[in-house]
Amino acid sequence: MKPNIKISPPCEFSRRSFLRRTAKGVTAATLLAGLPKGWVGTAYADDAPETKVMKFGMIALTDCSSIVIAHEKGFFKKYGIESTVSKGASWAAIRDSLVSGDIQGTHMLTGMPIASTLGLLGSPKKPMIIPWLLNRNGQSITLASKFKGKVQADPKALKPFVEAAKKAGEPLTFAMTFPGGTHAMWMRYYLGAGGINPDKDISLITIPPAQMVANMKVGKMDGFCVGEPWNARSIADGIGFTSLNTQDIWKDHPEKVCAFMEEFADKNPKTIKAVLKALHEASVWLDKMENRPEQAKIVSQPTYINCPPEVILGRMQGHYEFGDGRKMEDPNYMIFHDRNCNYPQHKYATWFLSQYRRWGFVDGTIDYQGVAKKVMRPDIYEAAMKEIGYAHGGANTDPETLFDGAVFNPAKPEEYAKGFAINTLKVA
Repeated sequence: MKPNIKISPPCEFSRRSFLRRTAKGVTAATLLAGLPKGWVGTAYADDAPETKVMKFGMIALTDCSSIVIAHEKGFFKKYGIESTVSKGASWAAIRDSLVSGDIQGTHMLTGMPIASTLGLLGSPKKPMIIPWLLNRNGQSITLASKFKGKVQADPKALKPFVEAAKKAGEPLTFAMTFPGGTHAMWMRYYLGAGGINPDKDISLITIPPAQMVANMKVGKMDGFCVGEPWNARSIADGIGFTSLNTQDIWKDHPEKVCAFMEEFADKNPKTIKAVLKALHEASVWLDKMENRPEQAKIVSQPTYINCPPEVILGRMQGHYEFGDGRKMEDPNYMIFHDRNCNYPQHKYATWFLSQYRRWGFVDGTIDYQGVAKKVMRPDIYEAAMKEIGYAHGGANTDPETLFDGAVFNPAKPEEYAKGFAINTLKVA
């Protein structure tokens, strides 16, 4: 006869038995003491984004693509971010939405967080940070069709027309998208290299990107600088041609960024890193050229750019038709990941500050390095990339030479700012 012995399953450990043991003096804290900090079930609670629902701003330009692709392809979701993407009417509207908290991160011109942090050019003094550069290259200077055959890539050829119009009391009008933004700096640099003072010799106005072509079509301006697809669209519509591309002014120049309010970033460090990880995956996807037809199709939608994908795609693949008979296959087309594209270099903020000084946006000298370190945040970028095991290219302090031959030494920005014959420098 077998003994009447009840044998319990060897690994039985129910919630009820847990509570019984706890009641007998074994506390939950004691039982969980050996588990890693932050452990909840199968996840580390401390790794989760502090803010999980985020709204991102963008403007109708193809360099919004990293944010759009991170949203559409589920990369934000992969890193715990429930995203929505909202198209803004203008750069000023995007800035104001970020400041108000209506959006938490945004596609933005490189110079805008700098101007906002300093309270320049009509921006409220609200500190912003740049932990991620979205893209390099891919903007253009477009001129009205009346200059075809008379002006090509050299802005010096434009000077006689500027002088004649000024003498007649009807100065030529050129447009950019925001006073302290990239398009303003490329337009000013282009004109200055041609011996034209943008503050004295022409009228320089602000027009939202998507409205550039319509304004030139009705004769309101003679040229503009903007991102794609609006330069290509002006050619397709027969109202303008490309004088030169901004990568010919400065190869691999910084262009758009993903910006955040400094206060939001300080309160949500894990959220910011989650966003950067998602943007990394989107950027890698974008720089696989076989993906660019799909990119053009996605971002062409009315929700985003609202432009036919065929108008977008050509220049995204490096196929440039200038609209005046010139054509080229440009290896320096817009990039989103390659060549250490995304690293927020301090020297880029320093360059923008030097141009603010050159054009009289600030009085007297600037704390170039202090502002650059406050706005550009490679520390956040590096931390996020380390967590996903991505080996970036690191900081770059090398001098840069632009198309007019002027050499920018990041260690001597004030000397550089004062070195241009065409300027509107202010002396404190």
